[in-house]
Amino acid sequence: MSTQRAGHTENVSVSLPADLLSALRERTGKRGLSSYVTDAVRHQMEMDGLTEIVSAQEAEHGPLTEAEIEAAARELFGHADDAGQHAA
Repeated sequence: MSTQRAGHTENVSVSLPADLLSALRERTGKRGLSSYVTDAVRHQMEMDGLTEIVSAQEAEHGPLTEAEIEAAARELFGHADDAGQHAA
């Protein structure tokens, strides 16, 4: 169930494990919870989009090589060795 709110937002009801919700509230406070969840969902959708791009690339050209992955990591993060620290 959802209801329209000002500013092009909607209220929605989601179920979360109680321990996760408690940890989120500790981290964000009650007022920051919506913003935190919005940012997390937006980030996940971006990661899903990247996965789709890679899948399409691999379907057309075959799997990425280790050298291509390392080159992409260097371009994105500066060093291939650090790439694992930035992975989602």
